[in-house]
Amino acid sequence: MTDPQVALFMLGLFIVFVFLGFPIAFTLMAMGIGFGYYAYFDERRMWRAYDRLEAETASWWDSTSLWIEGLFNNRIFDLFVNQTYTVMSNEVLTAVPLFLFMGYIVERANIVTRLFDTLNIASRNVPGSMGVAALITCALFATATGIVGAVVTLMGLLALPAMLKARYSHSFASGIICAGGTLGILIPPSIMLIVYAAASNVSIVRLYAGALLPGLTLTGLYLVYVVGRSILQPSVAPKPTVDDIPDVPKGKLIMMMVTSFLPLAFLILAVLGSILFGLATPTEAASIGALGGILLALIYRAMTWQRLRESVYLTVRTTAMVCWLFVGSYTFSSVFSYLGGEHVISEFVQSLNLTPIMFLILAQLIIFLLGWPLEWSEIIIIFVPIFLPLLAIFEIDPLFFGVLVALNLQTSFLTPPMAMSAYYLKGIAPPQVKLTEIFAGCLPFLVCVILSMLLMYIFPQIVFYLPELFYG
Repeated sequence: MTDPQVALFMLGLFIVFVFLGFPIAFTLMAMGIGFGYYAYFDERRMWRAYDRLEAETASWWDSTSLWIEGLFNNRIFDLFVNQTYTVMSNEVLTAVPLFLFMGYIVERANIVTRLFDTLNIASRNVPGSMGVAALITCALFATATGIVGAVVTLMGLLALPAMLKARYSHSFASGIICAGGTLGILIPPSIMLIVYAAASNVSIVRLYAGALLPGLTLTGLYLVYVVGRSILQPSVAPKPTVDDIPDVPKGKLIMMMVTSFLPLAFLILAVLGSILFGLATPTEAASIGALGGILLALIYRAMTWQRLRESVYLTVRTTAMVCWLFVGSYTFSSVFSYLGGEHVISEFVQSLNLTPIMFLILAQLIIFLLGWPLEWSEIIIIFVPIFLPLLAIFEIDPLFFGVLVALNLQTSFLTPPMAMSAYYLKGIAPPQVKLTEIFAGCLPFLVCVILSMLLMYIFPQIVFYLPELFYG
């Protein structure tokens, strides 16, 4: 086999291992080192120390130790160490644990419960008021935490029983929570965008600015759908009674808004605003956000040693997963490129004579399909870098591509039969809510995602307007 054929075999074998359920980070590292040993094999380098040994007079220990030294004297191990150091010293990735910690603290501080109750009362006269309140709460909470499973699970425990009690359609209520919970990987400050910035060397500040309007556009489309369907089909979202939502005096409602909505909104806007206006780096802003989350938890008297310990543990575990994925991906992709696999893919794509828009559609279709078996972190770290070298050929801005990928990955959480948001919700939903009903509820929101992607294709200034306005 030629080196490019070995590279393609390496990629195909990795995909097989993924579908067999092997841990992806360690599979990437093992395959990178295994195939890299072949790619960088240099017999002269490996055995030069052993050749200097006087075999007749050398001891058994000297012979064995030099043989082992020669066996590991392969450049793949130097590459692996260097890639590990590169990931651990990456300043962009430093923001990941801090944003994660902020999200886990906010999740455990009972802020979301207060926020949903307040928005529920404030929007009671709006058609589909509970759905609107749940969607806005999901968007704010998802923005603060960026972890889809946590948002869907917590909102499923909080909002779903309230909507079912108010006689909401099972599918309608489920779809709202599943769709709202995925917004955190798109709306800044998003951890997914940080990971994409680290993988593509795109400015995270410009990426945040570019993703803001598409994120708000998608949220707006969700709200339009919820209100519109509630008007056209009142049976799916009946008007709440006094038993469902109590009548609260205006003065008390304002105080509830001040104590629940404004603190979390101010925290998110302070973090995001300090990044967008150049007042702080993403890492510094994430530090402020983490401190702000702790202060909110203390103010609401929700901070306990157990909750702090859980937040730290979950932060370390998730950060370690992301970092080892980067180490494995960098090692794997370096070997893949060295063997000529990247060149083969580039030549194949160019031979298709695609236009830029056709290439974008093909790339997004592949990412859409990858979203079924894989998490967003694995897609961004492993497969998106395969497309990045091709962007210059088709004159596509990596910033536009990154925002489009973030929008596309919303679909991976909402598309049956592998819609992870649906499974998160089913795990904590009442028994009468069927999985098929949750799937049915997700599909209209899937249409909203596709519509927002079409708007980006037709009006790319949705992405470029704010980066050009802020940074030229």
